Amino acid sequence: MTRPDVAAIAERAAAVRDRIEAAGGDVERVRLVAVTKGFPVEVVRAALDAGLVDLGESYVQELVAKADALDAEEDRPVWPRWHLVGRLQRNKIRKAAPHVALWHSVDRLSVGAEIARFAPGAPVLVQVNTSGEEQKGGCRPAMAPAVVDGLRDLGLDVRGLMTIGPAGPPEEARPAFRALRELAEQLEVTELSMGMTDDLAVAVEEGATMVRVGTGLFGPRADRPKVQH
Repeated sequence: MTRPDVAAIAERAAAVRDRIEAAGGDVERVRLVAVTKGFPVEVVRAALDAGLVDLGESYVQELVAKADALDAEEDRPVWPRWHLVGRLQRNKIRKAAPHVALWHSVDRLSVGAEIARFAPGAPVLVQVNTSGEEQKGGCRPAMAPAVVDGLRDLGLDVRGLMTIGPAGPPEEARPAFRALRELAEQLEVTELSMGMTDDLAVAVEEGATMVRVGTGLFGPRADRPKVQH
């Protein structure tokens, strides 16, 4: 493939941070997670060279392959913090555990138990389906307190909550983001992973502490390779 343009990625990252600031967010407090899923490892290297160290992946096999490729580069000056942002399958957690810095999409205790088994004390976010869309992952809001308590009982470090806004105009995501913030306040957790390329401004206005941006940094994705995940 053509070598990714590091300067262009850095410019787009600056534009995303400008959007965060325009929405009232502090770029020192709202973490930009660059979602590299579906992009080759060359894009990951370019993202790191552009100063993006928080990298998000959805599929375990893809994350592990990229992490292994980078680990082979002994002289790499910058190393990523991997965020697993996609739906989790219990039988894949063992492979991902050595690499993941933050698990974004923990929505049931059976998944939490596997994370606790292979990454004791790991930091996690509870994914909550605040939009009510059946096709989206996440526990129901009413179940979130029990999931949070159960994960803590497993010894995991529950940092906060995560959600995915509904498809459509960005403003239509506001109720889902607001519901997540209000739930986080009730549960006394501080991290809110919500908002992507199109709706990140609304998410920041509603209190996001992390936004997950892929196409806004790297452009459209090619068709995803058919891998097990």
